[in-house]
Amino acid sequence: MAYDEKLAQRVRESLPRRDVEEKKMMGGLTFKVNHKMCVGVHKEDLMVRFDPEIHDNALKRKGARTMDISNKPMRGFIFVNQAGTKTQKNLDHWLSLALDFNKRAKSSKKR
Repeated sequence: MAYDEKLAQRVRESLPRRDVEEKKMMGGLTFKVNHKMCVGVHKEDLMVRFDPEIHDNALKRKGARTMDISNKPMRGFIFVNQAGTKTQKNLDHWLSLALDFNKRAKSSKKR
């Protein structure tokens, strides 16, 4: 199993129905909203893209850690482990942060 299918299904059911695209990347499943990376599932963790200005505050929540792939910590991206996504309320909190930032986020340049 490359990523947690149950968590992916919970995310799928919680995101808005329109303008969501699923794409396998970064060793997991990414959900793009309005053509911009929003959230994803990497192994057993939820990956969240949110406003970098609130990064330090977001890390105070249960189960959150800075996304660090290839020894490059990324502000505005975190992984949330199962303890931090166990309840629907907690999952909704993270999705809300991601969706709020998605409205202002820039799309990645196509290669």
